[in-house]
Amino acid sequence: MEVAIVGVLDESGVFDASDLNGIRWYYQMHGYAVVRGLFSDGHFARMESECVAAQTRVVAGDLPERYGSTKYIDDPAKAEKFANYVEHVTEVAPSVHEAVTDEKLLGILKQLLGDDLWFGDIVQSGVVYQDARPGRESGYTRIGWHSDWQASPSMDIWPATSFTLHIDETSPCNGFLRVVPGSHLWATPAPYRNVNNIAVPDTARPAGGRTLTPPPFPMPLAFEKVRGEVAVYAERGDVLLHDCYLWHSATRATDDHATRRHLRGSYFAGAKPTPEHESEFIKNAAR
Repeated sequence: MEVAIVGVLDESGVFDASDLNGIRWYYQMHGYAVVRGLFSDGHFARMESECVAAQTRVVAGDLPERYGSTKYIDDPAKAEKFANYVEHVTEVAPSVHEAVTDEKLLGILKQLLGDDLWFGDIVQSGVVYQDARPGRESGYTRIGWHSDWQASPSMDIWPATSFTLHIDETSPCNGFLRVVPGSHLWATPAPYRNVNNIAVPDTARPAGGRTLTPPPFPMPLAFEKVRGEVAVYAERGDVLLHDCYLWHSATRATDDHATRRHLRGSYFAGAKPTPEHESEFIKNAAR
């Protein structure tokens, strides 16, 4: 007899926001979970409107440099005409601040990280609005294999969970996330090489993961196929949660007129860094 798992909306790890036990179980086993129904359609419409307005203000120069970024894009020259990122967007988009401090979201995160979690604006760029469209005006379209831990292998801020609020649904048409389920349980080595030639601190830990088990094979340097990888698709309004030790990458859209927009940030459960160590967060040190 086939037994259904209560709370799972489909086989890809999508859960109703009320199913805390299911989310925790799947996340602990696979390193990620997709939460559906956490925010209303109206809330996402407000976030989209406020983020697009902030993006327009970045390009027009109406917002300080703090909110615009060229650190992560392939062609910084294109930032003069288009903004792939708006950093610290909670400061200019009230609806985003409401979402990332929502008690229901925090309740889920506490199931994964414990009660003593803290928001990652100390070591990151707060919540980032990302527009990863592939057209000619865009300076960013995809990112290669990495774990978020690799961006700061010398700090004690881990473990952590990253969240992604999907403004657009994802698909092969507009790009999607690739993950290796269970890879958060491996002790992934600190990056010895990255595409942006970012220096890795001498104080970097040799490896990081939920266990001391080494990976069964090396992490690729770019976009190669990985044994066991799966595609994680999201609907508009979904909230993806993934462990910061999880191996993941993002694909390029196949339709140059498509958009893939989302909001992302992280909550941490390790030690908060002292001010003199906050700069040790390596920008895009993974691939």
